[in-house]
Amino acid sequence: MQPDPTGVEPPASLESPLDRAAAELGPGGNLAPEKEAEAYRRRMERRQEVQRQRVGERNLEKGLVLVFTGDGKGKTTAALGLVLRTLGHGEQVAVVQFIKGGWQPGEAKALALFGESLHWHALGEGFTWETKDRDRDRELVQRAWERSCTYLADAERRLVVLDEVNVALKLGYLELDQVLEGLRLRPPLTHVALTGRGAPPGLLEQADLVTEMRLVRHPFREQGVKAQAGIEF
Repeated sequence: MQPDPTGVEPPASLESPLDRAAAELGPGGNLAPEKEAEAYRRRMERRQEVQRQRVGERNLEKGLVLVFTGDGKGKTTAALGLVLRTLGHGEQVAVVQFIKGGWQPGEAKALALFGESLHWHALGEGFTWETKDRDRDRELVQRAWERSCTYLADAERRLVVLDEVNVALKLGYLELDQVLEGLRLRPPLTHVALTGRGAPPGLLEQADLVTEMRLVRHPFREQGVKAQAGIEF
């Protein structure tokens, strides 16, 4: 049986009868009310059957637009998890980094082992306070977008990651209409992950999946811990 790709229950407005049944039966463990092993086993058997039917009725396959945004850490890391997973299935991937580019991250070094299956481009020159040149930043972002479009149109690339593209949009170096048009022109089964803080509402409305990373605590801010290899880069 294939896994439920969400791991969460849908909003009430989107629930089907099977979704409601799954919510009522619950995830099990100590959250289940049954104390006796046999009663618990029967509950989980019902839950298993409901889950089998839920997965069976959802059989659509399509290229997804996945947005990772928010102030918390982990946006690029989440996208790179998709990169590794996709490469593991023998598919081809492209990563285009906007803004970033002043250093070579550990991920690029490690994933270089996949050779031509992965094309990685860091086409920025660093943060705005490092470059201090809006015209140059804008030029590099447009160049990065042109490169991105070649990959978005390439049916051989199963996944395209546009890293920090949300920041480029937020800074006004890229127009939302440009990005939405590029997403519309991609082949039907091409997935696109867009990362960075401040994803605009117009992009969120078009996305199939949106995850917002919420900042709760950060060692740089609270403890003065510097960026460390393997954690930040």
